[in-house]
Amino acid sequence: MFTIDDLADRLGGYLPADEICQVKRAFYYAEQAHDGQRRRSGEPYVTHPLAVANILANMHMDYQSLMAAMLHDVIEDTGVSKEALIKQFGNEVAELVDGVSKLTQITFEDKAVAQAENFQKMVLAMSRDIRVIIVKLADRLHNMRTLGALRPDKKRRIARETLEIYARIASRLGINTIRVELEDLSFQAIHPMRAERIQRAVVKARGNRRSMVRHVQSTLQKCLDDEGLPGTVIGRQKHLLSIYHKMRDQRKSFSELMDVFGFRIITDRVDTCYRILGAVHNLYKPVPGRFKDYIAIPKANGYQSLHTTLFGMNGIPIEVQIRTREMEAMANNGIAAHWLYKAGQTDRPIAMGSHARAREWVRGLLEMQRHAGNPLEFIEHVKNDLFPDDIYVFTPKGDIMELPHGATAVDFAYTVHTDIGNSCIACRIDRHLASLSTPLESGQTVEIITAPGARPSLGWLSFVVTAKARSAVRHYLKHQQRSDSVQLGRRLLNKSLDAFDARLETLPEGRMEALLEEMALDGEDDLFDAIGLGNKVAYSVARRLVFTDTAAAAEEPTSNTTGPIAISGADSMMISFARCCHPLPGDPIAGHMSVGKGIVVHRSDCRNIDDCRSDPEKCFPLEWSNTIEGDFPVALRLEIETRRGLVAELASLVTDAEANIERIGIEERDARLSIINLILAVKDRIHLARIIKRIRNLHHVSKITRVKN
Repeated sequence: MFTIDDLADRLGGYLPADEICQVKRAFYYAEQAHDGQRRRSGEPYVTHPLAVANILANMHMDYQSLMAAMLHDVIEDTGVSKEALIKQFGNEVAELVDGVSKLTQITFEDKAVAQAENFQKMVLAMSRDIRVIIVKLADRLHNMRTLGALRPDKKRRIARETLEIYARIASRLGINTIRVELEDLSFQAIHPMRAERIQRAVVKARGNRRSMVRHVQSTLQKCLDDEGLPGTVIGRQKHLLSIYHKMRDQRKSFSELMDVFGFRIITDRVDTCYRILGAVHNLYKPVPGRFKDYIAIPKANGYQSLHTTLFGMNGIPIEVQIRTREMEAMANNGIAAHWLYKAGQTDRPIAMGSHARAREWVRGLLEMQRHAGNPLEFIEHVKNDLFPDDIYVFTPKGDIMELPHGATAVDFAYTVHTDIGNSCIACRIDRHLASLSTPLESGQTVEIITAPGARPSLGWLSFVVTAKARSAVRHYLKHQQRSDSVQLGRRLLNKSLDAFDARLETLPEGRMEALLEEMALDGEDDLFDAIGLGNKVAYSVARRLVFTDTAAAAEEPTSNTTGPIAISGADSMMISFARCCHPLPGDPIAGHMSVGKGIVVHRSDCRNIDDCRSDPEKCFPLEWSNTIEGDFPVALRLEIETRRGLVAELASLVTDAEANIERIGIEERDARLSIINLILAVKDRIHLARIIKRIRNLHHVSKITRVKN
């Protein structure tokens, strides 16, 4: 069994003696705290923190991280407090331990919420010290290695959580060794039979092609030696989950995947990497379009390497990765390489850069956490942010921005800054005007056009792909909806108070406060918000504000009617226009309160509000404002003789009249006559009348009507 002395011997290779003593002291403290506790497997509990520390030792983590690994469960599982840890080991180690500890004090209704809350706490701890997540990943890795003692259903739940969150975080931070093992262990727990069959096939295939791999490896090594290029060629193995995903997603057989040979060439300097690339391209013909330069443009997690695919002997594909020793350390240990070089007192830019990128990512997570409506929404954003297929685009100043595959100009705008995203109205891609929803491609230069009064649109959520953009748009819309509903609720309540010859400003002192207390609301804005959303009726609230006793409240108001509320096309998010009757400026209109949506505007003669027309709490008069903005949909029905080119002629006519066709449907009544159903976007009734007049002048139009319901 692995002991603390074995670990101390390993740590002697890179830590000074006094720091190793601190790690041993933390172990003995944890051993005493966990005395009598055992794991499900029957082993003493202290074997778990010792194993976690051993995983971190493989990554050459600093002594404080190793101490936190030893102590990471003492707050949660024993009677030791954070204050006791501060007294024994100092504030920094105690903060690391607290960051890794789970939220067991809170009882959650469901495990998804518990996990989301736990992850939020971890993000906050990461923002103070990124080592928290590295210790947490090592903790999860050892737990995955020892899943055998758990029930199958619990194994699968933990494995899915590991795949969805922890393996992806390891990838995002570039810790490839932990990511690969977490993925394979999760795969084995979720699909044990599939994993076993693929594992057997891999072992068999590896034995069958061992001589071929040795031959290619020696050929590549001889090529480097002949050219005088320093470098070591090693075989690269695919892991189980990667093989499974490629078989499933690319619909390839196992033999097709194993026919691709993978090799890695490790060298001394960056310029040697490019010289080796030229040598192997001279040895074997490269596959067009399969070269990627991650040295010039590193991945977001700091990964750097040259990737190329070659046609080997008999046309067998050979995948080659070329990198320096520092890049190899970064590929395997990611951000942990920052502490590896720190321990060696070597300031390596590649490791420092990875640390800076990780800090930037955590800052982005914190911003998403502030914007998210609840922990589960936050988890959804984080999942979307992890594991993207990256593209690289340029700002007008030539800076490189990394975005996930399928990202649009709106994603780009929010990546630059949230305020730019919130105020963007258009974009230029390679100096040409383009739609904000246009998917970007690598190498393009993107310029965002902003306007002071612009604001995000609900439609953006249908095409943005980055978590930051989605989170920021949702946050803005929620805030805007709240603002609009409060404003609308205030207007509705004041209109209702008019019927009682009262105003909000003239209510007796304490009347509003008493009603808010009775309704268990925190403030006036909460009341206005509820009225604006249709969750409370303005008329009833007004009556309760004016009258204090039930008998008086039952009396009729001094005037039965209030003046209509004036609306314009761009009033707020809480005013929408009914699709059944398509009201236009100039039409007589009425409002219907829809719970959760606010006011829905109908034509006054719309049949759909007949049932509530007599109820002033649900239906009330509206009028159009003097300043109306925007286009409004309207439905038209045309009876027309069937002939070639009819739709094109109709579309041209509507465009010339400065209107848009939003939808068109054609149904044949008989061989001679067709019915055309149009949805047009027009400004008002006058604009519509002008369009109808033009359509009537078309030959073969026998009838045109506006559809009311």
